[in-house]
Amino acid sequence: MSFAFVFPGQGSQSVGMLASLAAEAPAVRATFDEASKVLGYDMWKLTQEGPAEQLDSTEYTQPVMLAAGVATWRVWREEGGPDPAVVAGHSLGEFTALVCAGVLQFGAALELVRFRGRVMQEAVPQGTGAMAAILGLEDADIEAACREAAQGQVVEAVNFNSPGQTVIAGHAEAVQRAIEAAKARGAKRAVPLPVSVPSHSSLMEAAAERFAARLAEVELSAPTIRYVSAVDARAYRDPAEIRALLSRQLARPVRWSDTVRALLAEGVSALIECGPGKVLTGLNRRIERRADLHCLALEDRASIQSAVRTVRGESHAG
Repeated sequence: MSFAFVFPGQGSQSVGMLASLAAEAPAVRATFDEASKVLGYDMWKLTQEGPAEQLDSTEYTQPVMLAAGVATWRVWREEGGPDPAVVAGHSLGEFTALVCAGVLQFGAALELVRFRGRVMQEAVPQGTGAMAAILGLEDADIEAACREAAQGQVVEAVNFNSPGQTVIAGHAEAVQRAIEAAKARGAKRAVPLPVSVPSHSSLMEAAAERFAARLAEVELSAPTIRYVSAVDARAYRDPAEIRALLSRQLARPVRWSDTVRALLAEGVSALIECGPGKVLTGLNRRIERRADLHCLALEDRASIQSAVRTVRGESHAG
């Protein structure tokens, strides 16, 4: 069976995540111990005990989510899981995908995403940026609502997550105006997200420039597994092109629906979410409702073992 691994980004973190997998697989704690040595604080303690406010702070969330995805990947390999045909990631998850595909070294990636989180946090003063999910409205109507609501400020569609779920970001007041404009156009719901950093909007251009300068110092290798970017749903192999892509990724929308369709166009019949939570699994099922598509999340050892059997053709669960 041809299958893809997809890696979640910010928003999938929670206090206590990976606890059951860590109890069954020493590789989880070993991965977090390795990460803690690189970054100089107890990352496992933060994930298990919080406080949630710190875990949800972009500068901490990004390395924690990277470590969680890599830890899950290592358990997958220990359980005999084969390499996927292709990898992709949602926002920060692109960096996890690139570590697992051999493009970035784990330690270098940890320092890189901590810096990425820091420059994102510093790009927009606390409280001036916002994000919100708009549910039940066509993308074109959401983009029209954003144009109407901008009024000299920034508000843009930044995450095209699935049909009927698009995230907007920008200045807090403009986001609120866009919520009202989207509701007037028939949106079923608008949900403000608990973040202060308007990720993937043009307000991140200054952060993207700082990040590009830092990224220039980091060694990148060609991927050993095919890698498709959620910036434009295209495959990348050349390290120089990947470097340029990651430099602009911070201030560009996440085109997740297009990315999933690109993975399926390559013939994959299973999408496996590698990391905490099931956010992408839910989105993937909404993007493609085909009955024969396996959408799986790796939550504990049992689900990992089941997924290994599925991709090896030993079972039909999923």
